[in-house]
Formats: sequence, structure tokens, C-alpha cells
Amino acid sequence: MEEAIKSRIQQALVELGIGQVAFALEYPADMAHGDLACNVALVAAKQAGMNPRELAGRIVDTLGNIEGVKELTVAGPGFINISCIEEYFFETIQKATVAENTWGMSPSREGKTVMVEYTQPNPFKPFHIGHLMSNTIGESVARLMETQGSQVIRANYQGDIGLHVAKALWGMRALNVASDDIDGIGRAYAYAHEQYESDERAKEEIIELNKKGFAERYGFPAEYDAGRAASLEHFEELYRVLGTTFDYYFFESECEPVGRALVDEGSAQSVFVPSEGAVVFPGEQHGLHTRVFLTKYGTTTYETRELGLAVLKRERATFDTNYTVTAVEQEQYFSVVVKALSLMRPELAEVFRHVPHGMMTLTSGKMSSRKGNVITGESLLRDMRISALEKMADRDLSDDEKREVADMVAVAAIKYMVLRQGTGKNIVFDPEASLSFEGDSGPYLQYAHTRAVSVLKKAEAEHIVPSIMGESDSPIWETTELERLLVRFPSIVARAQRELEPHYVTTYLTELAGVFNSWYAHEKIVDPADPTSPYKVALTDAFRSTMKNGLHLLGIKAPERM
Repeated sequence: MEEAIKSRIQQALVELGIGQVAFALEYPADMAHGDLACNVALVAAKQAGMNPRELAGRIVDTLGNIEGVKELTVAGPGFINISCIEEYFFETIQKATVAENTWGMSPSREGKTVMVEYTQPNPFKPFHIGHLMSNTIGESVARLMETQGSQVIRANYQGDIGLHVAKALWGMRALNVASDDIDGIGRAYAYAHEQYESDERAKEEIIELNKKGFAERYGFPAEYDAGRAASLEHFEELYRVLGTTFDYYFFESECEPVGRALVDEGSAQSVFVPSEGAVVFPGEQHGLHTRVFLTKYGTTTYETRELGLAVLKRERATFDTNYTVTAVEQEQYFSVVVKALSLMRPELAEVFRHVPHGMMTLTSGKMSSRKGNVITGESLLRDMRISALEKMADRDLSDDEKREVADMVAVAAIKYMVLRQGTGKNIVFDPEASLSFEGDSGPYLQYAHTRAVSVLKKAEAEHIVPSIMGESDSPIWETTELERLLVRFPSIVARAQRELEPHYVTTYLTELAGVFNSWYAHEKIVDPADPTSPYKVALTDAFRSTMKNGLHLLGIKAPERM
């Protein structure tokens, strides 16, 4: 309907002799202002040489009757408020239930293929908070793309060579840690990093080990291979809990020689230049930072391997755009890599986009990423699962169900907090608040969904068939705030995808859950003697479908019992 209204408004502008104007048709924050609000008179007033409010009145008079529109009014300085007929909302209720699996989807990006690269944990290091945030945001962005018709390729890029590997292997030998001991590898890395910073001899040994790594797998391939395999297998366990399956895995070890060749090529073209024994990209010439691509030790940096990654992505997959989800602090790093790539492979550089995410701190303070007592993404997930299971203790569920639901609740608690605000903003994570069933949280949304499922099961037991029509084949219910909010779902999803901002969905679902819970508290939904009960059940089902689909877009499962 929104497109039909916009088209008619554009036609009215032409009829008034104003011509084409870019304007917005939005949902007003206050539903008392109608179902839709248009700012066309405000943006066209200067062009028309009229007062905005006066122009709004002229536009309304010119529009006349629009199919599906009940009323047009002029408000404030010149907004046009639009109220829709009840049938529009009833059709939405029907769509949400009849076409449940496609409800909220739009084919606006049909035919497009995108690669979304996210998570990026490093073997031999813990799965830290940044990896958890990248996974959460990346998976949600991927799902938003899919709802708009894109074919999505999920990619994961992992650092299996470099200084961190040398540190971990050095520490494993020093502490006699087995190659398949994941917790031990984490301790070994933390110990080695500490020694690297404080002991010059240890630092020299680790640097030498890193040099060997690029040439001969760190001098002891069996330990390296076993530790790498154990790390990757452990990451897969975490991906299963988080609900992510990747299509492609890329590793720094395979990207390194490709990137090194590109740096050699670029050096011959003066894209890269020597500097104090190293090879750098002179970023200042392009308004960026100067960054090292080959160290004075002859080893490659992350930047060089990123160049190789771009080439390998194109060789292995066909896509229109690549979105890389990493920390906001890597924006300059990413900008330099893309700029260097554009000077050598411009056809590659133009398809790469960076989606930055902020940092996370706990309410108890900032979390270090290189200390032995670090709160990692994995440990946070584990602690949340334990806390969620404690909350499940008095629930009428089997032990297996409690564990399954606790996993869903823990993941929902974390993902909601990450996705509740703009992707580039920092997050203060409150573990207790994130698990609340009564406030703004993932479990709160899940609980609203299970409440709706419970109502539907009760209705089924009473043989009440959901229906939006009465005996006279006409709607038997006047629209409430719940219907008027449900109808917004497809537009909210489209905006979230367009701006790559899942927080629009999070905010919407939170408001929707609150409206449903209030409606639920004031209405007797299941009542065989009430002729409106079939409609109330249908409305409940539409809410359930919308909440389930919305949670899916956030990467959150919707349990049927809690």
C-alpha cells in the first residue's frame, strides 16, 4: 500500500504543476497521528512557492480518494497524516499467518548475491568478545539480506599463522600443554604474551619462531597441525550453539603467499615503498594512515594477507558485494587495504564494504583481551548458559528441555544486547538484566512468543478456528494498536537491511511484545461463547508468526515452551 500512496502523491504533485520531489512516507511514533505520515509539503514548499501547511492542504484536496485510505489530515507545520481502512490491517493479519514462512520478506534484492564475512576467530587463541559480536551482527545482516531476496554466501576468515600462533606454540612448549587441550592453549598464549612483553630473550625466541612459521610451520608441524585442528573443531561447537553455518572458510596461511605476491607487484609500481627495512603503503598520500605490509623481519602483516583474501574470495565465489564485519577500530586498517587494492585491482576493491561494530564492556568494567583472567566470548556464553539454566530450575520442563531452552535463552540474552543499538556503538553488557523475562531483553521476546503459542494450543483444545471474518463474511473487530503495529513489520525489515542495522528489528520486536502483553492482559482471547474469539486467536497467531520471524532475523531461536 505504501508504494501505491507514494505513487499517487507524486501524481498529485505533477497535477499541481510542482513536478517530482523526493519525500518520505513513514510510520509516526505516536499512532494518534495516523498510520502513515508524509513530509512532502515540507520538502516541496520552496519549490512550489507556498507555505508548507497550505501546500499540504492543496495536496490533500488533489489526492481525493485513495484505495485503502480512510482519512487524510494536515497536521503541525505541514505533515500529511494518513489513516488506513480496517481491511488493510485484516489483510495483514491473514498474510502473517497464511504466508508465515515468507511474512516480512520482500524481493527488493532478488538476483543479487552477497558475501558476508564475519566472526574471524584465530586458532590457538580464545574466542573473544569481538568474535561473539562479529558473529551476532554478521549472522543478522546475512539473514536480513536473505529476506530481501539476496543469495547470501557466509564466509569466515581465520588467522592460522602469525605472531599469536608463535606465542601460543612457544607457551605450549614452556608449560608442557597438549595440542588438544583448548583451555591449556589459551593459558599458554596468555603466558607467552606476558613473557613476550617482559622478557627480551623470550621475545626474540617467539619472533624467530614466527619467522619459521611462514617457511616451515613453526618448526614442529605435528604440534601445529594438532593444535590448529583442535581449535577449529572447538569453534564449530560454538557456531552450532550460536546458530551459524559457514559456506566458505579462508585462512591466513593460504592468503599469505597471494598477498605477498601482490605486495611485490605493487612495490614494482611504487604502490608500496621501503621504509626502515620494512615495506609500507604511504597512506598519507591518500588521506589515510601509512601502514606496514612487510615487516623488517620479512614477514607479512594482516594487511598483506587481507589483500590475498580479496583475491581468493573472487577466485572461489561469485558475488556482487562483500560485507566484512569487524571492529570499528579496524576502519582505518580496512580503508588502507581497500585503497591499496584499488590501485592494483580496482575491479576487486569496489565490491568490498566494511560493517563496523563497537566494543563491549561489562557493567563491572572493561574486559582485557590479552590477560589470563580475560572474560572471553566463550566464557561469557558459558556463564550465561549456567545462569539461564538456574532460572529454568522451577519450570515445568524435563531436564533435557531445560538444557535446550537454557541454551536458547543464553544466546538470546547476548544477541539482543548486541543488536539493540547501532552496530558501530559500544555496548555495556549487564548479565543480570540481559536474562530478565520482564524487561527489554531477548528472553522477554522469547517469553512473549511462548505465551502466544500457549494461547493457540488452548484455542485448538477448545476447537476455536482462527478467522478474521464473522458470520457475515466481514471483519468483526475494530483495529487496535496491535494490528497497527503488526502491519509495520515488512517495512521495518526492509529498512534494517537497507541500512545494515538490525537494531531496527530489535526495537520493533520489543515494542510489539509490550503491546501484545498489554492486550493479552486485558482480553479474554479463548472463549467459545465469544463470537470475536476466532479473530482474537487469529491476531495472536499473527503476533506469534511476526515474533518468530523477527527473532530469526536476529539469530535468536523462538522456543515454544519456557
